Amino acid sequence: MKTTSTFGVHFKLRSDKMKDGMAPVHLGLVINGEKSYISLKNYQVEVKHWDKDRGSGKRTSAEGRKINEYLEDVRMKVRDCYQDLQSKGRIISMETFKDAFLGNGDPEYTLHRLIIYHNEQAKTVLEWSTLKHYYVTQRYLEKFLQGQFKKKDIFLHEINYKFVVDFECYLRNHKPIDHQKPMNNNGVMKHLIRLRKLTNLAIKLEWIKNDPFKNYKFKYQKIEKDFLTEKELQKLEKKSFMVDRLNMVKDLFVFCCYTGLAYVDVMNLTSDHIITGIDNGRWIKTFRQKTLTPVNTPLLPKAQSILQKYADDPRAIANRKLFPSLSNQKVNSYLKEIADICEIKKNLTFHVARHTFATTVTLSNGVPIETVSKMLGHTKIATTQIYARVLEKKISDDMAKLRLKLG
Repeated sequence: MKTTSTFGVHFKLRSDKMKDGMAPVHLGLVINGEKSYISLKNYQVEVKHWDKDRGSGKRTSAEGRKINEYLEDVRMKVRDCYQDLQSKGRIISMETFKDAFLGNGDPEYTLHRLIIYHNEQAKTVLEWSTLKHYYVTQRYLEKFLQGQFKKKDIFLHEINYKFVVDFECYLRNHKPIDHQKPMNNNGVMKHLIRLRKLTNLAIKLEWIKNDPFKNYKFKYQKIEKDFLTEKELQKLEKKSFMVDRLNMVKDLFVFCCYTGLAYVDVMNLTSDHIITGIDNGRWIKTFRQKTLTPVNTPLLPKAQSILQKYADDPRAIANRKLFPSLSNQKVNSYLKEIADICEIKKNLTFHVARHTFATTVTLSNGVPIETVSKMLGHTKIATTQIYARVLEKKISDDMAKLRLKLG
């Protein structure tokens, strides 16, 4: 494969650095419109033998012709280096060419170099909860490279459609050696999405030209997200536990069932986020940490009562928050205990509360999906539509109305 680029070579006498009638000659390069000069290892000539207009030695003197022989030798080395990069299908930029010509290591861009660059840049814009997934994908890529190619890194121009398909196959067949479950289809797709974001970055940086995902089709499986039914939510609300930590986690969970907030956004709540809304009632006004989209949600009575319960909690006051601080891992662990005690046969995680707010508390009670989307802080209505399922309660209500009409 050959890469195309504009390329020019010339020489310049640095008369501004003349000393005792001698001045250094620099190699001038023009690559894709970018200009740069390279010192020819302190090569100097007598100024009187230099032809400024031609950018070479004077042909009328023996010393000038000697200069031209040297310059022609340099020119040939430059062309050889350029043709070598072309034959290897490498993206030729000023940086890569100078690295190759000056012998400053391998001028090619590699997957490892791309990942390091991405992660360093992403630290300033992504939360750790998002960035950490790129490190997981990086580990899978490293294992795949070792198993498939017996090496730790790969040139970016070697990543093609086959590489993507082979990586997908590796992920699907990967068998964890610890307690983790094998990766499901959507888990595989998430790793491939991150790889695509990396290769898209490489294209924008002009580190590669071809998109390895051009002909690749992502395959998603629709998954029903767990939520609590009205009966399950009421059962949980009425339950009182002997252990204080379980009661606190239950309160946090129920609060989110009636506000739709994510775990991290609840933990960040302060008194400044509780305002008087347009209806003179109390509202939550904040921003989702994940997307920085605004969230404005009126406080329902059950959510307000939970806030009042923790208004004087010393643990919350010490952190200047509305609730005591708990790690997401501990909260989810305690929710497993709560589910067992309440005999709720679902995988109860904190995010189930957000799904419950969207499904059981709002949509099933006739709140328009546009309003729900706004309260959830979704940037696209399509994201909210995954909650717009036809619930059994809705079917029952609709059929009851039909019976009355037909009766």
